[in-house]
Amino acid sequence: MASKDSNEEGTNDPVDNSSDNFGLPDLDYKPLDQPAAEASETHTQESVAAPEPTPSHSYETETRSTDMDGVDGMEETKSKSPAILIVAVILVVVAAGYLIYNFVWAPRAEAERLAKEKQAKELALQKKQKEEAEARAKQEAEERRRQQELANAKPVIGTIETLTAPTRRYYVIVTSDIDDDLLMDYAKKLSEKGVSTKIIPPFGGKNFYRLAIADHDSFASAQTNADAAKSDYGNTVWVLRY
Repeated sequence: MASKDSNEEGTNDPVDNSSDNFGLPDLDYKPLDQPAAEASETHTQESVAAPEPTPSHSYETETRSTDMDGVDGMEETKSKSPAILIVAVILVVVAAGYLIYNFVWAPRAEAERLAKEKQAKELALQKKQKEEAEARAKQEAEERRRQQELANAKPVIGTIETLTAPTRRYYVIVTSDIDDDLLMDYAKKLSEKGVSTKIIPPFGGKNFYRLAIADHDSFASAQTNADAAKSDYGNTVWVLRY
């Protein structure tokens, strides 16, 4: 019996299967339907934890609120439309005025201003030319009149007087000479120019004849006349009392 038990025990010993797996480690296999089971379990839990449905009146309230907001927005847009239109019209009018001023009115005004300035310059030039022509014509007429008067006028002949006795007056002497004929010739030349002269005969032991162009009561007035006559007769003019 003992040997039989020992044989049975020997029969129950684990069999060495190392030769079947060729020395590789043992793998832990899982069934293929396990993920599906887990997914089903998860779906069941989510279904249990889902929130209760919202009452239908809240949806209606939200819809009505949305409709009211839309109406208010439309009314606000309608109320702003006239103001926007007015602003647009004002901008169009301002832009049109700016364009008309810069491209129509301003160039036309500038052209008119330049035309007026040109016309004013031409009128001023014509006036100046007319005045100059009138002045020349007047001057020429005056010259012709003067020449005509000189041609028609009778020449003024100066007188020649020979003194014979002292007069106690102061005479302006322009020349003197021993030869009275030469002195007379000079007196005649002055007479042709309209200058009257007086011939003073020799006196005081002098043999010279003197030719006077003026006489005065005082020496001062005679000297003044002599100084003025020096520009025409030279510096030899002097004063002599006779």
